[in-house]
Amino acid sequence: MNNEAAIKLTINKVRPFLQADGGDVEFVKFEEGIVYVKLYGACVGCSSADITLKEGIEALLLEEVPGVIAVEQVFD
Repeated sequence: MNNEAAIKLTINKVRPFLQADGGDVEFVKFEEGIVYVKLYGACVGCSSADITLKEGIEALLLEEVPGVIAVEQVFD
């Protein structure tokens, strides 16, 4: 499995938890070890979004996908 497929699979493990609270996350791209994602719904403007991004999504990706060094949020 390539890195991008592994990233998407791992993000899909987190999505149900975000969706349960009215939010969502979408994979945008993987470049030079950094995963770029976009947050939707209740996640946009949420005071816990940074914690969700770093301690949730990023922590899981760092643990499960070799080559991932960080996760960054993409804004419109």
